[in-house]
Amino acid sequence: MANAQSFPPLATPDARILILGSMPGQASLQAQQYYAHPRNAFWYIMGELFGAGPELPYEQRCAVLVAKGVAVWDVLKHCWRPGSLDTSIDPSSVEANDFPRFLADHPDIRHVFFNGRKAEQTFTRHVTPALEDKPPQCMMLPSTSPAHAAMSREEKCNAWSVIASVR
Repeated sequence: MANAQSFPPLATPDARILILGSMPGQASLQAQQYYAHPRNAFWYIMGELFGAGPELPYEQRCAVLVAKGVAVWDVLKHCWRPGSLDTSIDPSSVEANDFPRFLADHPDIRHVFFNGRKAEQTFTRHVTPALEDKPPQCMMLPSTSPAHAAMSREEKCNAWSVIASVR
């Protein structure tokens, strides 16, 4: 097994939307970039919705998102997981990121979108009980991972388009 450690959040204090994954995959951990796997649809979708597409350098994509009020983070701070699949996460090893503090530091976040079911389930189990205030409005979206091959990239983008209508 390998110890996986999440990245700091991409966020400015005035963020209004939070996109949460579960834990970066191996390609992302090696590149030290969110959603670095070339077949992950995340940056394609962000390009379609916000102009932060994969044709831009990583730092520029991140800057575009935060300028649009979109924050990106992961539910888990660390866990034991061989490989990249969420199904390989050892449930006894998970530690969630500090969401009570994050949400207090980002009071304008009103919407949380989960990048897949594992992110949603992990947040519900490990984070929601620790939130003193009512959590922001939450919605699960289809995973952008190439492992979620049941939907095409275009179908995923269509499902994710709900984010662009939130302000």
